[in-house]
Amino acid sequence: MAGASLLSLLDDIAAILDDVALMSKVAARKTAGVLGDDLALNAQQVSGVNADRELPVVWAVAKGSLRNKLILVPAALLISAFIPWAVTPLLMFGGLFLCYEGFEKVYHSLTHKHEPAMSESDMAKAAEDLKAFEKQKVAGAIRTDFVLSAEIIAITLGVVAESSFMTQVVTLAIIAVLMTIGVYGLVAGIVKLDDAGLYLSQRQGNGLLRRLGRKLGGGLVNAAPHLMRGLTVVGTIAMFMVGGGILTHGIHQIAEVFELAAHWVAALTIVGPVLAWMTPSLLNALFGVLVGAVALVVMSLIGRFRN
Repeated sequence: MAGASLLSLLDDIAAILDDVALMSKVAARKTAGVLGDDLALNAQQVSGVNADRELPVVWAVAKGSLRNKLILVPAALLISAFIPWAVTPLLMFGGLFLCYEGFEKVYHSLTHKHEPAMSESDMAKAAEDLKAFEKQKVAGAIRTDFVLSAEIIAITLGVVAESSFMTQVVTLAIIAVLMTIGVYGLVAGIVKLDDAGLYLSQRQGNGLLRRLGRKLGGGLVNAAPHLMRGLTVVGTIAMFMVGGGILTHGIHQIAEVFELAAHWVAALTIVGPVLAWMTPSLLNALFGVLVGAVALVVMSLIGRFRN
């Protein structure tokens, strides 16, 4: 009897693991788009940090991301079990926050574009405030990660909604860990790209591989600043695309209008399929910009009223 019970238990465990593997694969495929946005956003969030502090900052954000998921996974399971209607409003609030933060970044970059150069006293004060600057960067990145992690968890929960409770728990845990390792491992690689290029460019020797390595290293050093600036732009656009997409997904009338627009451009010759593929994302981004602008105006008015 004991042997039969053990075999039955092992069979149940194997069945759960099969379900988890299948669900994890489907969930990873569905969340791949959010993973790309998460990567761009977090890479640009840590830009501007001193080179010797980049990896500690990435590690701090990664730990914050894991804490986010330790909160989100149990919360998602509880919400799904007891108040499933609350998932969409909570996601829409997160989308609104992304649009607001994205537009605030754009507004700040435009209004502070021609700031005067810092004096020596200002530079000394900036050096003293380095820790505060890092904390601000880390806090902002963790806030942004919370919204994107919530979307990843919500998508995964939708995939495993019909599965057993144990399959849901294990799949959510696997996706949470894999996404965190994947995103922040790649972010760490991106922010240290210039250091890798510098190492290659300084290697001595006249061999073919050494000469090619020095050329590659020089190219990486020159490309790294442009890559980080590009990621800053891509990350900001991703904020509007993800935030706007979450909002339009919750407001079905707007989503239907965007789908009709995609069908309309699909009828165009030659470029129709490409435009149809791009149109929803572009319209989501534009809607995100509009919502972010309104949110910034409202928050500014609230701040003035409080003052």
